[in-house]
Amino acid sequence: MNVRPPAPHPSGAVPPPIPRDLVPRHVAIVMDGNGRWAKQRGLPRTEGHKAGEASLFDVIEGAIELGIPYLSAYAFSTENWKRSPDEVRFLMGFNRDVIRRRRDQLHAMGVRVRWAGRPGRLWKSVISELQDAEEMTERNSTLTLQFCVNYGGRAEIVDAALRLAEDIAAGRVKPGRVKEETFARYLDEPQIPDVDLFVRSSGEQRTSNFLLWQSAYAEMVFLNRLWPDFDRRDLWEACETYAKRDRRYGGAVPNEVR
Repeated sequence: MNVRPPAPHPSGAVPPPIPRDLVPRHVAIVMDGNGRWAKQRGLPRTEGHKAGEASLFDVIEGAIELGIPYLSAYAFSTENWKRSPDEVRFLMGFNRDVIRRRRDQLHAMGVRVRWAGRPGRLWKSVISELQDAEEMTERNSTLTLQFCVNYGGRAEIVDAALRLAEDIAAGRVKPGRVKEETFARYLDEPQIPDVDLFVRSSGEQRTSNFLLWQSAYAEMVFLNRLWPDFDRRDLWEACETYAKRDRRYGGAVPNEVR
């Protein structure tokens, strides 16, 4: 299949010259600020969600340009069911329609789509679109896009623990041999590597229950820009910040004593 390159940014911006070994392998994004963006303009919250679609796909194109192999987007959390029934209905239909509308575009760019989250209360039509996108794009390798829909980090860990417990009870796993690597195999998408860079828009500085296990050693970058105003240049800024960080994973170099 001939892979279509990303469309250039309208400003003519190009990716920063980050050394290949300093480009994050997996970037997780909390797309925050849609409601505030709409409120500032006297619009319903749903208009902010609509505006945020273009931001996500510009960021996907920017990730491909920079050479990021994995990108995770927090589309709907297990806590989002607490929102008004009207907004929940909108988000269900919107997520379904975005996946359907953009699936061919993602496929043409060589994007592999994966879905993480609980089926549970999700509309069957949303699940169907996610599964169709996974099937269509399963052989693509330019970038893996993990859509997290009806997803919560704690929920994922609980579900993984239940699956592991079932295998222990069935004698397929010996409890004394369970290690972190063993447990990680029971997560929703165990083949996707841990998060290197965790980005949140809108200026809020919290993880909001997103990819908790996978982000144990992620570098956090919080940008003061509402999601509908976010684009690939903001992603690149976060990646430049990441490239300057000293990642020690709990280790340290001894201080020079004078």
